[in-house]
Amino acid sequence: MSDDVHTPSPGASCDEDALAAAWHRLTVRYHRLHCEIDRTLEASHQISGSEFEVLELLAAQPDCSLRMSELAGQVHLSQSALSRLVAGLEKNGFAQRTMCENDRRSVFTALTAAGRDLYERARPVQRAILRAATVDADTGSLCGADDFRAAATPVESGARVSTR
Repeated sequence: MSDDVHTPSPGASCDEDALAAAWHRLTVRYHRLHCEIDRTLEASHQISGSEFEVLELLAAQPDCSLRMSELAGQVHLSQSALSRLVAGLEKNGFAQRTMCENDRRSVFTALTAAGRDLYERARPVQRAILRAATVDADTGSLCGADDFRAAATPVESGARVSTR
């Protein structure tokens, strides 16, 4: 999903009630999916969905490392919650924090070999949950995101968008 905000052209508008209903459906589906990921990863690998998300972000980097400030910008956690989460990963040997040599105010978090192994084992579990949650196999809409996008599309004056 993009961070870009869609601005309708002048004179165009969307059905705000349909948009609000689609938003509600999307957030309910998202939270249910997030809870399923949390429950399943906790049962199978003793990590939360948020911990998996951090491991995945680190694993995606060429050097498996990110500044804490960059990591904070990519997760849904507050700075203090992220710090506690990374401290837990570090305590369990899945991540390591180091100070930046050039700027002692910056802290880097890196994936350890054990963290990489955990991520590789947990990844198929998370992906299976996402695959199962795909609403429309033809479009690949996850959690009904396409419904929300359609509701936000400007409509002709007087036209209604379905709220299903």
